[in-house]
Amino acid sequence: MKRPSEIAPSAGKIAVLMPGMGAVATTTIAGVLLARRGLGEPVGSLTQNATIRLGKRSDDRSPSLREFVPLAQLDQLVFGGWDIFPDNAYEAAKHAKVLEDRHLEPIRAELEAIAPMKGVFYPEYVKRLSGTHLKTGRNKSHMVEQLREDIRGFIAQNGCDRAVAVWCGSTEIYFPSSAVHASIATFEQGLLADDPGISNSQLYAWACIQEGVPFANGAPNLTVDFPAALELARLRGVPVAGKDFKTGQTLMKTIIAPGLKARMLGIAGWFSTNILGNRDGEVLEDPDSFKAKEVTKLGVLDYVLQPAKYPKLYGNLFHLVRINYYPPRGDAKEGWDNIDLFGWLGYPMQLKLDFLCRDSILAAPLVLDLALFLDLASRARMSGIQEWLSFYFKSPMTAPGLYPEHDLFIQLMKLKNTLRWLMGEDVITHLGHEYYD
Repeated sequence: MKRPSEIAPSAGKIAVLMPGMGAVATTTIAGVLLARRGLGEPVGSLTQNATIRLGKRSDDRSPSLREFVPLAQLDQLVFGGWDIFPDNAYEAAKHAKVLEDRHLEPIRAELEAIAPMKGVFYPEYVKRLSGTHLKTGRNKSHMVEQLREDIRGFIAQNGCDRAVAVWCGSTEIYFPSSAVHASIATFEQGLLADDPGISNSQLYAWACIQEGVPFANGAPNLTVDFPAALELARLRGVPVAGKDFKTGQTLMKTIIAPGLKARMLGIAGWFSTNILGNRDGEVLEDPDSFKAKEVTKLGVLDYVLQPAKYPKLYGNLFHLVRINYYPPRGDAKEGWDNIDLFGWLGYPMQLKLDFLCRDSILAAPLVLDLALFLDLASRARMSGIQEWLSFYFKSPMTAPGLYPEHDLFIQLMKLKNTLRWLMGEDVITHLGHEYYD
């Protein structure tokens, strides 16, 4: 890809549109509103906290990302979205029980002013939910047109200059790409014919791309990673990214597994189980929805450990993932891992990890970063798959035929090198020979 000669200014208001105004979305919105007022810190966000090294270590050039890259500021963001329930952002946040009143009450009026637009919902794709705040239409093509009208209307009513979208909705049932996803023409025909291969999330993605709105997929759904959507994204010049936010247990896997592999320690088995009590946990009780999540969670170790290249160390790895809906835990889920590994002469060892994490607290900074980085990509005229954003996803999208990179540290290097490249700085190789020659 040719480096852009210039990046369009970041001025103006940006609509941040989120299909699914539940726990993740409202936690994100509340956090940004609090940070604007100096009432909270956006911990976990690279765009707000990270620095980036430029040039040699001896140059001592390490500005913050915000100083180095022309990112939009928090006060430029205008939040909106869709949901199948009519609750405003304050009501939804209270229902989700992620944030305490000490964080919600100071921004209550702002949250109450954010009401979702009616959602598009065909229940066969999310079997354990039934909404009351729904669009109706002649067919799926009509649903897409209504979503496009929503996007245009929101931008106009809020005085926004542009928009980005981040899917924060539920996990849909698992199904592979089929003939309807092969091209723009087949997909458009499928919309008119109410093709069952076209799910709720695909309707949102299609509407956003048609409107030139960058789109990130935070769930394991087949939302935007199919040929027709990628063809449309290239045609419209729209950046897309996904899929499935990398938050709790999988985040730990992409930290620990690269370390064990770096030391060439063998792994015989990796058992992972989760207990989760929020709406996502309820949805994942359905085996078809769990299958979609399982695919993204299981694939990580295969790509990190490369068992075909290291058969003696990882060729017989037994990897098992379980998710259990446990209402008392709410959004504060527990991810427990047992790792059976072996070292010198094959002697066995064990590593046990119990991550008592908070799903939406970990996801919120990802939503913010993706919104800001996708806006940057759009202003830099970077269209199609944004693989440099793999850092944020369990199952990163790549060019056809290219395997995804799952090592968190390689992903971070790729992200920062992309920013260096965008700004005309030398990429960092970490070779280091220049200090000794």
